[in-house]
Order: sequence, then C-alpha cells, then structure tokens
Amino acid sequence: MAATDETPEAGFADPTGDPMLRTRFALPSRPAMFVRRPRLTEHLDQALGTPLTMVNGSAGAGKTLLVADWASGLRQPVAWLTAESTDQAPGVFWAHVLQALRAAGVPVASEVGSPAEASRVDRRTLTRLAADLEGRDTSTLVVLDEFDRVVSREIAEQLEFVLHHAGRGLRLILVTRTEPLLPLHRYRASGEMTEIRDAELAFTPDEAHELLTRHGLHLSTSAVQALVERTRGWAAGLRLCALAARQGTDPHAYLKQFEADHSAVADFLLAEVLDRQAPDTQDLLLRISVLERCCPDLVNVLTQRTDAEPILAALQRENAFVHYLGHSWYSLHPLFAEILRAHLRERFPGLEPELRSRAAQWLRRSGALPEALAQGAAADDWEFTARAVVDDLALGQLFTGLRSDDLTALFERMGPDVRGPAPDLVRAARELAGRDVEHGLAHLHRAEEELARDGATDPAAAGLTCALLEALAARLTGTPGRAERAAEQALALRPEVPGHLLDEHPELNALLLTHLGSARLWAGRFEDARTVLSAVAGRPGGAAMALPRWEALGHLALIDYLNGWLGRAEHKALAAAGQAQRYSLPQRSGAGLGTLVRAAVLIDRDELDEAQALLDEVAASHLLGEDPVEEAGRVLTRGRLLLARGDARAALAAADAIVPAVVSSPWAQDHAAALASAAYLAQGQPEPARKVVERVADRRAACTVQAARARLAAGHPAEALEMLHSLPETDRPGPAVTVRATLVRAQAAHELGDHTAAHRLLGRALLDGRREQLRLPFLEAGPWIRPLLSTGRLRELAGGWLVPGPGHGPPAPTEQPQPPALVVEELSARERDVLRRLAEMRSTEEIAADLHVSVNTVKTHLKSIYRKLAVSRRGDAVRRARDARIL
Repeated sequence: MAATDETPEAGFADPTGDPMLRTRFALPSRPAMFVRRPRLTEHLDQALGTPLTMVNGSAGAGKTLLVADWASGLRQPVAWLTAESTDQAPGVFWAHVLQALRAAGVPVASEVGSPAEASRVDRRTLTRLAADLEGRDTSTLVVLDEFDRVVSREIAEQLEFVLHHAGRGLRLILVTRTEPLLPLHRYRASGEMTEIRDAELAFTPDEAHELLTRHGLHLSTSAVQALVERTRGWAAGLRLCALAARQGTDPHAYLKQFEADHSAVADFLLAEVLDRQAPDTQDLLLRISVLERCCPDLVNVLTQRTDAEPILAALQRENAFVHYLGHSWYSLHPLFAEILRAHLRERFPGLEPELRSRAAQWLRRSGALPEALAQGAAADDWEFTARAVVDDLALGQLFTGLRSDDLTALFERMGPDVRGPAPDLVRAARELAGRDVEHGLAHLHRAEEELARDGATDPAAAGLTCALLEALAARLTGTPGRAERAAEQALALRPEVPGHLLDEHPELNALLLTHLGSARLWAGRFEDARTVLSAVAGRPGGAAMALPRWEALGHLALIDYLNGWLGRAEHKALAAAGQAQRYSLPQRSGAGLGTLVRAAVLIDRDELDEAQALLDEVAASHLLGEDPVEEAGRVLTRGRLLLARGDARAALAAADAIVPAVVSSPWAQDHAAALASAAYLAQGQPEPARKVVERVADRRAACTVQAARARLAAGHPAEALEMLHSLPETDRPGPAVTVRATLVRAQAAHELGDHTAAHRLLGRALLDGRREQLRLPFLEAGPWIRPLLSTGRLRELAGGWLVPGPGHGPPAPTEQPQPPALVVEELSARERDVLRRLAEMRSTEEIAADLHVSVNTVKTHLKSIYRKLAVSRRGDAVRRARDARIL
C-alpha cells in the first residue's frame, strides 16, 4: 500500500509538550499542474536498493514534489517527516521520527519507547530502533524533507548510527538544500548512495513545454528553449513565469519581455534566499550580482573585506543559487543576479558603475581581458575599455571572426565625445572592418597625431595597432608602398612590446602579414607575396589564427592558379575551405578567394555548371568595398566562364570593365588583356586580339601564349613560334600555361606541314593535360585538332577524360572517319568522373574523398546524373550509361 495521510492520535505531544502537527507526517499533495518526470522517478527507484538517498537542490527546484510523487506510487508504506528548525533537540527530532513511522502504519516495537526529554535521547532507544528495523523482512522507507533545517551534529551522528546498524531494514531519503553532516564520502565510495542534485532537477525543454502547456501556454520550441535557458530549468521560476503570463493579455510578449526584478520570481528568491542570509552575506550577494563569474579575491575587492572564500563556499553548499564552476570560481543563477542588480540600484544608487570599474581593473590585471572589457563598457568607462583593448594588442580580434561581433557590439555605445588615441584607434578599426576606408583613415590619422601627446596609452602597443590598420588600408586601396611602410614600422616596434603579449595575440602579426601579402600580390610581386603568406599559412595557433590562415591560403591558391598550377591551387583552396568549415568563420574580405580559385580551376576543366555554382556562392556573400585582389579575381573568373560558355561579347565587356580599376596591378591588367584577346579570337577578330594583348606579352607567360595564339589566328604561324621561344623565364608557368603553349606549337607545326611534330606536340599536351584534367585548352584550340584525336596513339591518350574511351565510342565510318566529340554533352566532366566511380561500386564518401569534394557535392552530382539519364537508382544509372556508351 502507498503511504497515506494518516495522522497521530489527537493529543499526542512531543517531549516539549507541543502537539505534533499532522501536516508534517503527510505526503505533500501535488498541484493540478504538476508534471511527472519519468527520468527522475526512475532514478529514484534506485533508492530502494541503497541505504542512503539524497535529493539536494535549491529552493523551488521541485525536490519535495518529486519525492512525494515517487513515494505515492510505491506499494510499501513511506514514513514522511517534514523537518523544522525547532527539531534541533535530539529528543524532539527522534520523537517526530518515531511518530512518522507510526503515522505511516509502520509498527514500532514497544520496547523502543519514545524520548521523554527534549534535549536528549537515550542510546538504548536508538539501538533498539536499529535492531527493530534490521530484523524486518522488508525495508522501511523514511523520507526526511527539508533536512537542511536540521543542523545539529549530534542528531547527524545519531542518524548515522541508526542507518548503519539497521542495515537493509532502513532506506533513508533526505530532501535538502545543503549537504547533511553525515559521512557521505563513505556511502559514495561504497556505492551505497543514490544522489539527485540541482543540475538533474532542472527542467529539460520537453518537460518545460509540458509544464507550460498545462498552464494553457502554447509556445514555439524556440520560445520554450529561450525561457529554459534564462531560468536554467529552475522549476519554481518556470511555474511562476507561467502563472504570471496567464494573467496578461499577450503571454508570448510577456515571456519575451519578462523583467525578473518586477515579478513573483523576485518575491520568491528574495524571501527564500536573500532574506535568509546574514546582512554581510546579503551585501556580498548584491555586490557580486554585477559579475558573470567571481572568485574570492575579486569578491574581496568589491566588498573591501577578506572573508569571501568561506561565504561563497557556504552559499554553494546551501544551494543558494550560487554555482561552483571549478578552480575557485563561482557564478550566480542569472535570474537571481538580475533581481539582485535591481535591488543594488535601489539600495545603493550609483554604486554599480563603481563596482564594475573595480572589477574591470582587477580582471584586466588577472588576464581576463574579455570580461574586463565587458565590465568597463557596462560602467561607461570608455577610456579604460579602449585603452585596455589597444594596450593588450587585442584590437586585431576585431578582424579574426572569433570575437569580432562581440567587440563591435561592445563599442557601439561609445559616444563621439570620448576622445583620445585609444578610442580613435577603436573607431578606425571598426570603420576599416566595415570597409569604410575614408572614415577609417580619418580616425587613424587623428589617433596617430594624438599618440605623441598622450602619456596613458602604451606607445609601442598603439604603434603596432596603427601598423596593422595602415596595412589593412593599404590592402583595401591597392597601395603596396603603404603596406611595406606599415610592415617596417611593426618590425621596429616589436622589440618594445612585452613578449607575452605577442605570444598571446599571434593574430595581430598574422593579419598584418596577410595584408602585406595581399598588397604585394596586387602589385604582381608573387614570390614576395608567397614568402609572407606562407609564413602565415604554415603557422599554428588554433582558432585565433584561423582567419589569417584562411585568407593566406586563399591568396596562395590564387598565386598558384595565376602561374598555371591548377592542382596546387585547388589543394590550397580546398584547405582554405576546410579551415572555414572547421572554425565556422564568417564570409569576409579575402574569404572568397579560395572559392574563386576553385571556380577558375573548374572552368579550365570544362566543368562549367559547378564553376557557376561556386561563383553564385561568392556573389551571395559579396561585400561592398572588397579588397581589389578579390574584386579583380571575381570579375576575371566570371569573364572566363562567360567566354567558355560561348558568350564572347559579355566576356569582352567584363575585361573592359576591369581595366580602369587595375592600373596599379600588373597581373590584373595582364589577365584582363588576355581575356579580351581570347574574346576577340572567339568572335573571329584576330587583329584586335593581337593588339590588345601584345602590349603586355613580354610581362607574363600566359599573355605571351595568348599573343602567340592571336598571331597564329592571323595566319602567321612562324611569328607565333618565335614569340613562344621568348617566354618569360621568371614565371615558372604550370600546366595550364604550358599545355596552351604546346597546343599553339602543335597547331603551328600542323599549319606549316610538319605533321610529325604536330602529332608529337599534341601527344605531349595530352599527357600534361590529363594529369590536371585540363579540357578547356583543347576545346579552345579549334577544329584542326579533331581529326588528329581520332587516330592511333592520340586517341588513346585522349580516351576517357577528353573523348570517350577506346571501344566505347560510335563505330567510325569505313571510308572517312569522323572526329569524335570532345565531350559527352549529356553529362558534365565532373559528372562523368562521378559516374565512373559509381560503376566501380564506390560509396558516396569514397567518391568524395577521391575527387576532393564534399559528400553533399557528390550527392548533387548524383541527382543531376539520375535526372539526365532518367533513372532513380545507382545500378540503373550505370546500366543506362553503358547502353549509351558513356561508360
């Protein structure tokens, strides 16, 4: 039978002569809105097998109702006693325990007796009680609710004596806000204790949703999640919020704008927690309410006392909404802290800013800069806050993507009346981060002028910050000279800055070198750019270095691509994408370079749909005022895609549009001229093609090859060959350039009647092109190449990647063989790559790893393959492809 509300006989009194109140021996009733939580009652079932169980939680955590609900469902009687502060006398306490047993219908042997004196209990009574319980066939369950009110060490020792000697005959369940004085470590070590603590008592979002629904509130999942996060799943807080929301006209708006300090929640916490504390402890709680977390030393600074450590530890033990974080750090429950701050402002007007300023100073000295900045800003101490972020070399974090949003939001409230070099450097950084170069430079120059007159800001740290911002401005304006001067300034200042600051903020130097590398790249100094960018890309540093490494890899990928090394470029671009994905970096200037390079590589491989998708991705994240390197790369790549799709007029317009903007960038000028020349050739205009590119033909190998193509198209094969003999040696071009040069030589030989040389050169181009899957140069070569690819060794070299493989193409006519198609029109080249691996029974993950793409990209290709082949399964796709002689 479950425990009942049976009470002792009327007139029965404890040793003091007071009557025993029946409510203290009855299971508390559960309210109609009570939510049964099976995960907790299942945990409580373990109490039936352990001598001791402790349900330990803060006020309003739902401890009592949880145990009462569990006990009501048991088939055995449960002796329930709600303790009171008057139970400190051993005689009184044990008299109540014995009466709880009798009230639950648990017979107590007559020889046990009952305490006759309030101040003491006879040892024989406890011994007989333990022996009586130990001799029973079934265990007796005793619940002592609100046991934190019993603080007598003597009672704790007596309870331990009975529990130990009763053996399996007693199952003791303590419901408490604090840890009792029993030797809990022994029970824990022997596995004889069941524990449910505050964290487990917290409501989950699903449980909170059910509770709110029972109160007639039907909230969205996100709204419930937000309320749970704010209350930390605190049962009383959720229930009080729900009750208050029901009384309003718009419950959703109430919960969204809920002010804890003007609510029943505040009344509960003040009465149940704050008012129970001694005055000194109340003062301490009010003062630490301004902190996100605290330790004894910091609390002593705010209270100007020396006793914080024992007080914090006691509050934590008492579950007084003070949580231990580890390593001597504590935090207040957020709702409690919110209410305390409101009372702090009411009781001590003007004290909060002073407390926050003290905390900010201490936190900065202790190395907790983010918290110091937050406290300084909350105190409106902008001079301290700006100077701290500059002197600690932390302003670079505004650009790294990790704390950039936090720092941006932090300084939004800093008004224009705050003057000084540090505030102006912060303003300059924020403007430049937003790509407002004009206003950013105005703030930067004013800060540089003020530094000479300011004695508070660290000149070396401020100088390094100035160098970083100057380098960024140089990158954004395409002025490499300014970037070089900034780098020299930084190099001269580094010895004057404490080494530990440089070690703590590797991102500052990495960002500066990235900006310098970008400016050098813009100027066409590829090897100089590679030197500094490689130093950034290869340096460890965890999350702080993530964005500089990301940008450096993107720039290095572009350098490799511009030099014709597609495989290297793709490898670095994919590494950059992996860096972005790993650290969830935001799309910022320079971040799109890796994606642009991957698109450009795909164009050279004639995978135009995939290239278009990547360009669309870049366009979707396109920022106003991007740095010129990315802007030039974006326009040039788009122009090359238009040309590959056959829209020569649009490609020419793209080349013409970029020329005025790149007068200071030789490589951008050169590649714009090469694009324009190729567009003219596609329109059948060799003379304009020659003129537009020959101005820059001697500066870059790719332009020399394009100029030779134009001469060849104009009918001058010997002149084309002569131009190729004088290729610039400094470029060290890769296959994307050399394959095109070899094709020009092969075509010239073909037109000059040297067919042996033409075959030999075309074979070399096929070998080099196959390694990189370079299809576009062969498509651009023109109709002369088709008959050659249908013959012997050349057909074999082209098979499977440029033309259908041997034995899989249509039968050639016996009289006059027709040249094979260069591509299978139904499927893109990348789709054919996926299809071939599909026929080899590879998994989606294996195909992705082999092709160096994501699993999602492979799935996209598979969907396209299925659609084009009119199938819905892998096996059908392979069979249909074989029937169509695609495989």
